[in-house]
Amino acid sequence: QVQLVESGGGLVQTGGSLNLSCAASASISSINTMGWYRQAPGKQRDFVARISSGGQTGYVDSVKGRFTISRDNAKNTVYLQMNSLKPEDTAVYYCNVISRGIYVYWGQGTQVTVSS
Repeated sequence: QVQLVESGGGLVQTGGSLNLSCAASASISSINTMGWYRQAPGKQRDFVARISSGGQTGYVDSVKGRFTISRDNAKNTVYLQMNSLKPEDTAVYYCNVISRGIYVYWGQGTQVTVSS
């Protein structure tokens, strides 16, 4: 069954904005950390941002000040607001959820393309 459903990717020009969302199904309980990773063509999947159940956030240096991660615990949903997008932000973005401290779930990925 589908566990994580992502949406919000697309094509945007340099300097534009996108807002990604990822909804976890009700079957995933006791969610701890929620986050986002990205994978550019020919590269490994890299960490982008995370948010703890208490709201503490962390970002990779390259997106600090431009991306904001948030979550709605009532909806089991995590968001990634991406502003001032650059061509180097082009990648497939994956949602990541950790449940009960040991179970790791991944979304199917959503393509973000930033044109120069």
